[in-house]
Amino acid sequence: MKFRSAGTLRGVPATPVRKGRPLTVHHLNELLLICSLVLLIAVAAVRVSSRSGLPTLLIYLGMGVAIGTDGIGVTFNDAELTQVIGYAALVVILAEGGLGTKWSEIKPALPTAAALSTVGVAVSVGLTAAAARYVVGLDWQQALIIGAVVSSTDAAAVFSVLRKVPLPKRLTGTLEAESGFNDAPVVILVLAFSSRGPVESWYILIGEIVLELAIGAAVGLAIGWLGAYGLRHVALPASGLYPIAVTAIAVTAYAGGALAHGSGFLAVYLASLLLGNARLPHWPATRGFAEGLGWIAQIGMFILLGLLVTPHELGDDIWPALVVGLMLTVVARPVSVLLSTAPFRMPWREKALLSWAGLRGAVPIVLATIPMVNDVPGSRRIFNIVFVLVIVYTLVQGPTLPWLATRLRLEEPEPADLGIESAPLERLRGHLLSVSIPQGSRMHGVEVGELRLPTGAAVTLVVRDGTSFVPLPSTVLRRGDELLVVATDPVRDAAERRLRAVGQGGKLAGWLGMGGG
Repeated sequence: MKFRSAGTLRGVPATPVRKGRPLTVHHLNELLLICSLVLLIAVAAVRVSSRSGLPTLLIYLGMGVAIGTDGIGVTFNDAELTQVIGYAALVVILAEGGLGTKWSEIKPALPTAAALSTVGVAVSVGLTAAAARYVVGLDWQQALIIGAVVSSTDAAAVFSVLRKVPLPKRLTGTLEAESGFNDAPVVILVLAFSSRGPVESWYILIGEIVLELAIGAAVGLAIGWLGAYGLRHVALPASGLYPIAVTAIAVTAYAGGALAHGSGFLAVYLASLLLGNARLPHWPATRGFAEGLGWIAQIGMFILLGLLVTPHELGDDIWPALVVGLMLTVVARPVSVLLSTAPFRMPWREKALLSWAGLRGAVPIVLATIPMVNDVPGSRRIFNIVFVLVIVYTLVQGPTLPWLATRLRLEEPEPADLGIESAPLERLRGHLLSVSIPQGSRMHGVEVGELRLPTGAAVTLVVRDGTSFVPLPSTVLRRGDELLVVATDPVRDAAERRLRAVGQGGKLAGWLGMGGG
């Protein structure tokens, strides 16, 4: 199947059209069958990945390569379409990452993450570009593009690995915030280095980066706050509308930031971060919906990128990719971490893990399509080098990160958190909280009266082993119980904070400074 662009609108390619006969219902049925089979195989591949330790990124890229020119024979070479779809997928992935990031974890890490996303990126770009120029022999434009492209850590890769590695909250917050923040300056740099004219003076370029980041941050925070406020105070008629509304708000933040000539990627991440920490109604359903969209975005983006590559052309670019990747992994990333974290008190073990945890993934490959779209000389070689680099060093870094965390004794078991879902009772001016007590929760063994919920909140029902009953103040809660808590509007937040505090600190939560009231 061959595609071509039907035209452009302000630099964005229009919807691709199919050459030959018009699309019929029969063709649509065939396309739906192929897409559904690919999705089913991709879902099954996650199981294989979890058992083998092989990153899903590589499996999905391999599926794309298998479908492509050197595999089944599907020809696809539209870099513009790949870039547009890749940007859309990155928006969804960043939104999913922001929605799943806890503000309490990244708040202490914000200064470190900001330094890594700015100073760290600049150091990494310079050192990697120097290696590409003097060791590999690329010209300065190509070297700077490669240095910028591979200096961004991949949000999808980082988020997926961190879910498997129980690290200290400070480290987790730093890595999550860095991967959410550093896409914005890197995209600006890649666009600047890929321009046909001369690159502006460094101080002008830095000023533009700062301005775009400031605009993106302002737009993202404003839209995120307004969206959270609206969803908390307006009861929608169906619970299924909340995930759709949250997704629409996140995409609006990206579009608003981009149209305001700011960083849309930073805007969508910050807006999603606010939404994810706003205690929205029906949150577990919203979180599950966003996670599903994130998986679809990853699958589609990786397979499309695999389709774009031509494996038999990669032979001459393997050695340059290994050299640039080695410089990036062994020199550029550690030096950038050391310089960025110098003002902060951080143990050497954490710096070592940060140095190794600069995971690359789909983001560098998507960014490598920018010089292709702009017709930069040697852009195909840039794409091939980045593709090989990501494949090889993802194989090396991803599976070894949990091992390194264990060797550095940085694994930290995460306390079991309560599953709390909120549904607004608009006419009654209250909220119904559904609380699940997981294994390991310190709420096990606590009496209902010992919860000490604020006035205006009460446990009205307990479901245990499939049986529902109205609890007494002396009823002892157990792991696996599900509680229904009714709270009035003014005390809704205080009730949830108190429940989470007891879940983490038990009946002594107040004495431990975790009262949450």
